[in-house]
Amino acid sequence: MNDPNDNHIAVTRPPKLGRLAALRTALDEGAVRSAERMINTLHPAEIAQLLESLPPKRRELVWEMTDAGLDGDVLVELSEDVRAQLIREMDPEELAAATLGMEVDDLADLLADLPETVTQQLLHNMDQQDRERLSRVLSWPEDTAGGLMSTDTVSVRSDVSLEVVQRYLRMRGELPPRTDRLFAVDRSDRFLGTITLARLLTDDPDNLVGASLDADAPRIAPDTTASEVSQLFRDRDLVSAPVVDEQGVLLGRITVDDVVDVITEEAAHEVMAGAGLRDEEDVFAPVFTSTRRRMLWLGINLVTAIMAGLVVQRFEDTIAKVAALAALMPIVAGMGGNAGTQTLTLIIRSLALGQVQWRDARWLVLREMGVSALNGMVISLILAAITVAWLGTWKIAVIIAAAMMTNLLASAFVGVMVPLTLRRMQIDPALAAGVILTTFTDCIGFATLLGLGTLFLT
Repeated sequence: MNDPNDNHIAVTRPPKLGRLAALRTALDEGAVRSAERMINTLHPAEIAQLLESLPPKRRELVWEMTDAGLDGDVLVELSEDVRAQLIREMDPEELAAATLGMEVDDLADLLADLPETVTQQLLHNMDQQDRERLSRVLSWPEDTAGGLMSTDTVSVRSDVSLEVVQRYLRMRGELPPRTDRLFAVDRSDRFLGTITLARLLTDDPDNLVGASLDADAPRIAPDTTASEVSQLFRDRDLVSAPVVDEQGVLLGRITVDDVVDVITEEAAHEVMAGAGLRDEEDVFAPVFTSTRRRMLWLGINLVTAIMAGLVVQRFEDTIAKVAALAALMPIVAGMGGNAGTQTLTLIIRSLALGQVQWRDARWLVLREMGVSALNGMVISLILAAITVAWLGTWKIAVIIAAAMMTNLLASAFVGVMVPLTLRRMQIDPALAAGVILTTFTDCIGFATLLGLGTLFLT
């Protein structure tokens, strides 16, 4: 039984979200010292999440409370907008101290946001080997395997025994994070294969490394896209993989934590790009900044809306004579847009996963139009019956059913061909396909409904 006079209370560490909520409460109550202690017990990624969830003035306060030794790790975890804001407020000496001792691949992510003076000082203080490693990473775009890779690898010769490798690792004392395999190279650093730590520990110590190599281990070219890298890691359940150039030289390795970041960014991109927003837009960004970024997208949407309006304007006499068509127009356009969005989402996802290509266009169009035809027959019959009951005329019911069927078939065709065409033109489908689809379905839906109304009702 606990002593009632015991003032030492056992505290169970709350879960991540609970700790962040408690920290926000402490900030709201002005408990500065308590808040500072809590901040510096958080993981850098959690501090980054906290900073991104605070308005600018509160964000500055929390950043000042953060231990200087954590600054570099936190900056790497932040979104681009928030990171740039904090860097602008830091002195060059603070920035130089924050980058001291950072991993080369993390430093490469941060370097573009640093002032020129800090960058020059940083490069001057680095040894030749680290400068070469940094240059190697920076020579590749950030959305490629070369940009993702870390140069912190453990390589061994294939002509030494496993016992020698084990002694070498014991002398080394530690391994880079997420090391599940070592890389075998020749004297010219040409990649020969990998040996897993499991085989290193379980095979006969007298065996040579070359006899225990994993023959099926993949190697990744540095110009491989980040999406292809993430797909490979998913398909092969990899923890790490080597990056090897055209000459067979080992450049570095990619680890699963980098791939998780890629997958997260791809998911965020699909959601944000579809609304015309940047992937890492700061929710607390200044009003003018956000307005300027969104204006272009809203302008494009305005143009497409005007196009649909022009189609309707061509049939104003028909609408004046048969006012019921005006009530039915949104139904046709809305159903076509929703059906097209289903197809569009399926194709964009399949493109992202590498499941479909341009050569599949004909098969996909026929399949999606078949699905739309079946759905269209059911929906058109239901809508026709509702129209008869609502307006008491079978002529309009037939017209709305025909317009609905036509628009659903058109939306299936557009939903397949637009993203495939955009990808073929090297344009991101997630960014532009939605606007194009909406324009087509609105214009086709209005034109079909009002055109048939003009032919048969006036």
